[in-house]
Amino acid sequence: MLWLNRVFLLESWRPCPSFKTKPQSEPCQVRGRRVWQIPITEMNVIMTPPQAETITLYYREGSSDKVYQASIEPAGELFVVNFAYGRRGSTLQTGAKTSSPVDYDTAKRTFDKLVREKMAKGYTPGPDGTPYQHTGTADRVTGILPQLLNPIDEQEVRRLIRHPAWALQQKFDGRRVLIQKQGDQVSAINRKGLVIGLASSIGVSTLKIPGSFIIDGECVGDVLYGFDLLERDGEDYRPKPYDRRLVTLARLLDTPGVVHIELAETTTDSANKEGMFRHLQAEKREGVVLKRLDAPYAPGRPASGGPALKHKFYATLSAVVSKLNPQRSVELHLLNCIGWVPVGNVTIPPNHPVPSVGTVVELRYLYAFKESKALYQPTYLGVRRDIEQHECILSQLKFKPDAAEEE
Repeated sequence: MLWLNRVFLLESWRPCPSFKTKPQSEPCQVRGRRVWQIPITEMNVIMTPPQAETITLYYREGSSDKVYQASIEPAGELFVVNFAYGRRGSTLQTGAKTSSPVDYDTAKRTFDKLVREKMAKGYTPGPDGTPYQHTGTADRVTGILPQLLNPIDEQEVRRLIRHPAWALQQKFDGRRVLIQKQGDQVSAINRKGLVIGLASSIGVSTLKIPGSFIIDGECVGDVLYGFDLLERDGEDYRPKPYDRRLVTLARLLDTPGVVHIELAETTTDSANKEGMFRHLQAEKREGVVLKRLDAPYAPGRPASGGPALKHKFYATLSAVVSKLNPQRSVELHLLNCIGWVPVGNVTIPPNHPVPSVGTVVELRYLYAFKESKALYQPTYLGVRRDIEQHECILSQLKFKPDAAEEE
């Protein structure tokens, strides 16, 4: 028979210092306090088994309206942690965070970590999906979101180059940043609408531009290449056509002393667009962006097409680190409807820290093989903190053309 002590002074249960079998309850002394030993039998002890647990999280940003479900589910005497995600109202893709059943404590830790990660990235329990609500990131939320671009192939680029309603710009290999200036306060905002750090040189240049405004651009080192204007002196420029927004932006950036914010080179003439395209391609730049001159600024990414499009001269993708290999190499995988699919390894350059398992990283590669899904000539570019794991999908892959396949 097992005995427990009840300490009446503290109203709590404590184990008896001596576990001798006794025929009935009787008092004993524990550190000077009078306690009673209570016998525990099968008749008065009820063991509560661990319970299954489920949570549904939501995320709404621009045109994006997503749902993420996580659950602890029993598997015999053990447990598994499963997840499902996708657009709200659509068929969700499913997967498992545990490769095999585990004990409840391990499953609970895995589940709690997963929920924390999702909420840190903007998911909330409320069905309104307000990003970062009731999280540690809430005070960084601005509500200012950028316009995101859909990709197009070279054939479509050639068609739009000849079209007079479209402008051509260089696509920069940097970090998307919006700059907001209000009085003498300058904020940098990332593609998720969160306040982030900004190079001091860009901040100094921003303060030299008169008035208040929001500029959209790309940070490359200590230079911001501006390509759009969202607001100026309290007036919303988003509904205005792009050609008007661009002209106003050019005037703003023509302020003396502004050396770390440059206007992205833009051309609308068909011959100049063709020449600029060939030059950027020959210089092995990242790619080009095409924007419709009469279109307003629409935050978020359209389901397809849109008034702002991009074309890369080489393939890039975001993948998740699945394993650390010897000698500064990591294994990568991407997600499809069945689960995670390995896509090969990449070497981490000496000037980059080795990313941990589960980190989302950006790669450049020549192509992928259709059968193995392995990347050919991958180059590590760095960590992507603004991309979530479930966005690293297999459909990103650009496969080797059939005519060039090995025999």
